[in-house]
This record gives sequence, structure tokens and C-alpha cells, in this order.
Amino acid sequence: MTAPYEHDDATTGPGRVVVIGTGLAGIRVAHRLGERATLIGEEPHAPYNRVLLAEVLAGTYAPEVIELPRATGPHLRTRAVRIDRERRLVQCENGDEVGYDTLVLATGSNPVLPPLRGLFAPGATELPGGVHAFRTMDDCLALTEAVTDGTRAVVIGGGLLGVSAARALARRGAQVVLTQQSERLMERQLDPRSSELVRRHLTALGVEIHTECRVRGVGVVDGHVRRVELHDGYVLGTDVTVLACGVRPRAGLAQAAGLDVRKGIVVDDALRTSDPHIRAVGDCAQHADTVYGLATPALEQADALADLLTGAGAAHPGYTGTRTLTRLTLPHKAGPLDLAAFGETEALPGDDVVQLADATRGTYRKVVVRGDRLVGGVLVGELATVGALAHAWESNEALPADDAVGAPLLHLLTHDGGL
Repeated sequence: MTAPYEHDDATTGPGRVVVIGTGLAGIRVAHRLGERATLIGEEPHAPYNRVLLAEVLAGTYAPEVIELPRATGPHLRTRAVRIDRERRLVQCENGDEVGYDTLVLATGSNPVLPPLRGLFAPGATELPGGVHAFRTMDDCLALTEAVTDGTRAVVIGGGLLGVSAARALARRGAQVVLTQQSERLMERQLDPRSSELVRRHLTALGVEIHTECRVRGVGVVDGHVRRVELHDGYVLGTDVTVLACGVRPRAGLAQAAGLDVRKGIVVDDALRTSDPHIRAVGDCAQHADTVYGLATPALEQADALADLLTGAGAAHPGYTGTRTLTRLTLPHKAGPLDLAAFGETEALPGDDVVQLADATRGTYRKVVVRGDRLVGGVLVGELATVGALAHAWESNEALPADDAVGAPLLHLLTHDGGL
């Protein structure tokens, strides 16, 4: 838990609440507060679930299917450009000034743009033609319009976002090449064996994968990127290039206002920033030295804050952190590949490991036990046991004393005692 800032008695109630940001966290807070909250968001679209953008790109869902429930309070479709902390005003791009008693920053994150040679012409601030980030609905719609059967697409980045984008583009009929700088796909979430299963699945979809591969630059022809140049001199022809190199907290507004910003906007357990009248939640917030950048922590922070602001949290301990679980489904005509990963998937010396694999069915399950605690696991191809395992991990309770990689844990792993 993080200690509250010293001015925690500076406000007695939320009063007028202004929420900046229309992602999952911002919408959840505004929805919970109802008419008391004014929402400011610059995207022209109805608020949507960013987690499902890959499904829109793949053609699984229409954009309206992933819309979020609308908040009942005022919604200003404009960009917040300045916070006047002295007068407690948010100044907007359209000239509006919106007063607040409590301001909630849910500004999310921005895509990381890698320093590739040729990506930006001298003095340019816009990406060249054919290059797309994959963060917003506009990004998704632009990609949808650009990709048809046979379109050559290069995805730079083999993390969760890059894997999702590559799969979606392949389902649209693109000829996809995925480049990953590290030695395996989704290295932050998966161990080598489960990563290899993801690789095989993408390869079966027609995706060409290059790992341990650094992109050096891009080649622009008539304002459009037509080549992606690898560090070994190999050149990939491309019509569409997708940057999936991660995200960083969107904290410029907070920084310009003089708030404490490090990796993200620093908050305590009550989601308070260094200004007692300003809170922060979601991808932009740094709690206990952690910036999560994931949906589940964003929603848990939003709910904790809403409870505190509405009085439902009179005895609420605030937000004390989230133990995150990653889930991903990679559809295929031969059958989807489901995976889940949580905690530490790589064992340390002295840890106990239980692994079960079935090459015929393409399933793989692994858990890591440290002392008497389940500290992580990964499941691929069969997720029937993920609920019980996730509960044992999230509760952080001691496993049964006779469980030295024995029967109780094996039963948890197999659900029915076997594959």
C-alpha cells in the first residue's frame, strides 16, 4: 500500500467531478457517478472497449458492437489542453472552460513510435503513408480500409498487441510478416514452450515470423513506406506497416500542470495525485511504482475511486494493487488457440514446476510453486482449469502442506485429474 499524500483532508466531497478520458477507466468512473460527472474526450466516436479493437480489425465485430455503456452526465467531445489548478478549471481546445471540484485523469496511453531511420522526414510530425499505430478506433478503421486480400503487411513488435494485430490482419487476407526483437513472441507473458505454440498457430494462419530481429529503418517512396529494412540488411516489401512496439502513459497534461509524474502520474491508494483535487486512474496512473497498462487494473482502479467519491467506500481501503492475468484467443478454421498466463511463468532455482503437455491436442499447462505459494502459470489450448488456478494465485494462500508438486496441485492443474 502507498501512503496518502499529506493533504488527504483537503476535500470533504467530490462536488463537481470532471473526467478526462473516454477509455475503460474514464467511462467506468463517469458511469458510476452518473449526472455528477462531466466527461471530456477528444475521440469523435462513441466510447468503446479498446481491448476488442483487434476483433474489429479481424472483421469479427462491427465497431458499434464494442461500444461501452454511455455515461448519463454531460459529454464534451473536445481535447483538454490545460489544467488551471489555481482556478480549478480544465481548458479545452474548443474554447470551453470546465470547472471542477474533483478532476479525474483517465488519459490512457500513447503508442511508442520506434526511432527508425526514415520514419519521420526532417521537421515532420505525422507518420508517412502506409504506417499505422494500432491504438484507437481511427487507427483500426484506417487499417481496415487499407487492407484487402493480398495486401503485404509488416507488423513491428511481437508482444500481445503485435500478435493480436498480426492475427487480425491475416484473417483479413493480408500477407503478414511479424518482426520481434527478442527471442520469442509475448516474452513478457509466456514461457518458451507456450510462446512456441503461439508461433506455430500464427504460422498456420500464414504469418511469417522473424524473432531476434531488429528493424533498422523504412524506405519511403512518394510519401508511402514500401520497404522495412532489417538490421542484417534483409528488406521486406510492404504496403501496410503496423507499429506495435508498446505504449507509454499519456501524462503530458498532468506534467504541464506540475503534478508528480515519473513513469506515469503518481497516485496513492485513494488514487490521489500530488494535488488533493486531482485523481488519476488507468493506463496513465503509477501506483506503488507500477504502471499496469491493462484493462483489469484500470477497471479496478475506476471502481475503487467511484466507491470513494460516492461514499460507498466509507470503509473502503482504496486501491491496493492488481494481480494481472492475460488471456488471448487466436481463432483459426481448424480451431481457436486459447491461452492464459499469470504471475511468474519462469521458475527460479528452488521452485517446483508441474508441466503437462499433449502434443496431439496442442495443449500445455504449467504452474510454478515457490515454497507453499502458487506464483504463476500458463495454459495453452485448454482453459477449463484457469479459474481455480487464478483463484489460488490471487488469494496468495498457502497450498496444502502435502502438496510438494503432489496430488492437490496436480488436481488443480488438470481439473479432472488428467488430460
